Amino acid sequence: MAIALLGILLAACGDTSGEKAAQVLENDRAAELTEKATEETAEQRVSPASKPEVPAFTNYINQGDLAEIHQHGTLRLLAPKGLEEESLPRDGLPTSEWRALAEKFAEQRGLAVQWIYVDSFADLIPALQEGRGDVIAVNFTRTEQRAEQVLYVRPLKYVQEQLITRREQDSASKPAVAAEPISAPIKVAVRKGSAFEETLSELAESSSNKSQISLQAQILDEPISQDELLSGVADGTFAATIIDSNLSAVLLEDFPTLKAENLSDRRRAIAWAVRSNAAALGQALNEFLTEEHLVAAQQRNSARRDWAQIKESKTLRVLTRNHPASYFMWRGELMGFDYDLLKRFAKDHGLRLSMVVPGHDVDLAEALAEGMGDVIAASMTVTDARKQQGLVFTRPYMQVTEQLIAAVDNTPELAVPVAERLIGQSVAVNPLNSYYSSLEALAALQADVTEGEGSKPVNILPIQGATTEQLIDAVAEGRYDYTVADSHLVQIEQTYRDDFAVVGDLSEEQDIAWAVRKDQPELLGKLNGFLNKYYRGLFFNVTYNKYFKEEKHIKGKQGQRLRDTTELSPYDPLVRKHAVPADLDWRMVVSQMYQESRFNPKARSFAGARGLMQVMPRTGKQLGISDLYHPENSIRAGVSYLGWLEERFPSSLPFDQKIYFSLAAYNAGHGHVRDARVLAKKLGKDPNRWFDNVEEAMLLLSKPQYYKKARFGYVRGREPVNYVREIRDRYFGYLSVAKKERLGENLLEQLGELPGEKAAGQL
Repeated sequence: MAIALLGILLAACGDTSGEKAAQVLENDRAAELTEKATEETAEQRVSPASKPEVPAFTNYINQGDLAEIHQHGTLRLLAPKGLEEESLPRDGLPTSEWRALAEKFAEQRGLAVQWIYVDSFADLIPALQEGRGDVIAVNFTRTEQRAEQVLYVRPLKYVQEQLITRREQDSASKPAVAAEPISAPIKVAVRKGSAFEETLSELAESSSNKSQISLQAQILDEPISQDELLSGVADGTFAATIIDSNLSAVLLEDFPTLKAENLSDRRRAIAWAVRSNAAALGQALNEFLTEEHLVAAQQRNSARRDWAQIKESKTLRVLTRNHPASYFMWRGELMGFDYDLLKRFAKDHGLRLSMVVPGHDVDLAEALAEGMGDVIAASMTVTDARKQQGLVFTRPYMQVTEQLIAAVDNTPELAVPVAERLIGQSVAVNPLNSYYSSLEALAALQADVTEGEGSKPVNILPIQGATTEQLIDAVAEGRYDYTVADSHLVQIEQTYRDDFAVVGDLSEEQDIAWAVRKDQPELLGKLNGFLNKYYRGLFFNVTYNKYFKEEKHIKGKQGQRLRDTTELSPYDPLVRKHAVPADLDWRMVVSQMYQESRFNPKARSFAGARGLMQVMPRTGKQLGISDLYHPENSIRAGVSYLGWLEERFPSSLPFDQKIYFSLAAYNAGHGHVRDARVLAKKLGKDPNRWFDNVEEAMLLLSKPQYYKKARFGYVRGREPVNYVREIRDRYFGYLSVAKKERLGENLLEQLGELPGEKAAGQL
């Protein structure tokens, strides 16, 4: 641009050499670019010597289960060549979404990911069985023939198979294949080994073909993508093809000359598959997929809301942490100081409480900004840095100090001030905690003092994702020298353990408060009004003492809180035994079992329901199961009944919603849930979504103007509504513990078996 401008100026001045001058500059610029490109090429030629290439993956044979996969450290995901992701990228295609889901599972398990591509769908199962891959993680239809060879996980989706042909055209423009006699079968191009090959064979032998057209399979041996198949039908290379409905809904937008027609009324399950002997891997995938679907459904409701929208939804979403001061689980019960306070707030305003627990590697301020919750209640310290992030704090309801923690055998000379003690020492903290900023400020002050003394300021070790309790554990075990914790957390921990000591205070007294966004002035006002009303009153003081003063409660509840998922109930092995083969997440069944009986095998309701899963005797008889007070019989009956109920709902229901509808039917009966779905549709709500839709209709079925028009009549709607919510919330509580547990395992993997100083040097 500058060169062109110079030429114009010279010409305007009457200098005929302007064009030449500009040309000279262009040539100089070209030479400069050539020289630079040559230098860059030379650097590229040299760079491999300084940056060694990542070695290519060499496949191996492994026919084992999850334990053997962990020994290799890699999860091998099988897919056929010619997948949709190799075609034009489009929003809405499940392939890339499921690919990301499979990779997330591997990452969560601490495994590397390697995609293994085979020539066709026909090669997927042999490659799996031979041990050349671990999971078939594509749009893989579940068929009886395949199910005899592999172990399928819970379906990701139910679809219909659709015949794709060209729309009617003018006779002049019809391709040659359209000129064939009507009686001649239409050749349908399908990929070798695909489920469509089996479908065409079945249709040829039955009368279930909705199109009433004679179809003949044209098997394609070479790898081919869905785009290429559809293009082939569009240009006349193929007469027709078949694709699943979840793909055609997206792909046909680019092929207006093509039309789709359901081959039959049957819906088929799309599911991943593992080897028949890989039961542990199958169970892990089922748990992961259930968790992902339910958490994703919760996050679909993400929105930046103020009081009017919260009241309209009747739900307050609270962002918190899983720790003994704010929110934790004890024997199936949800507890915590912040939790109890906000439960009272919600009750006062006719709201339901929904606890949202992101991982400890997620910044709660960012989660709030993205609309994942309405308020942060996580024993959060009020700091200027957090205010700069956009947080607005309520009035404080607690004061704490930040305290330096060391192992009991690392506390000589306690009289030495903290600032002096930490010169040249290492302190491990999560960088998302306020402690990190306090240590940075201390390091800056120490740098001025130690500059001429040859010593160094405090060395801050940022341990991403670690919880305060995990870091206290690591310090007590000698893996780190020091960490920092708020005094109220220290007070709880010291009630039931004596393997660490407080060296001194790192900060002055600081305020703890709840936090909202700047665009939530009404919610802020309501929260402040609540705190002004209750602070230091009877309810507040009793709740505070329960969690921070009463030693018996602290030892019994916080000290015995659920810290890992190795034992959720005394009956976990039995639950796994029956839930896993039924494709149910055993943790959801445990949550339901607590809701039904509080883990009491002798429980009996006023209506006569018995045992851990509170199954009625007549239901048990229909299932062929007696003695429902026997733990295994009750669990087997409950799981079987839950599976029977799930089959009563349409397969087109989303994965997560079918779980919620089945739970509601377990409590209230399938007929009442069906009535609620019908009523929800009449009210303009979504009959395929439980929360905020069908549950609202269920509440109305206790009112005469609604239940008199319902087929199954009156129902105490509040019971199934609370039932489903409490089971879901408890399940999410289990997930937050599991997430915290995984972070702890990752932390230990980073540290290995190294002692404090050595471990510090490695991080």
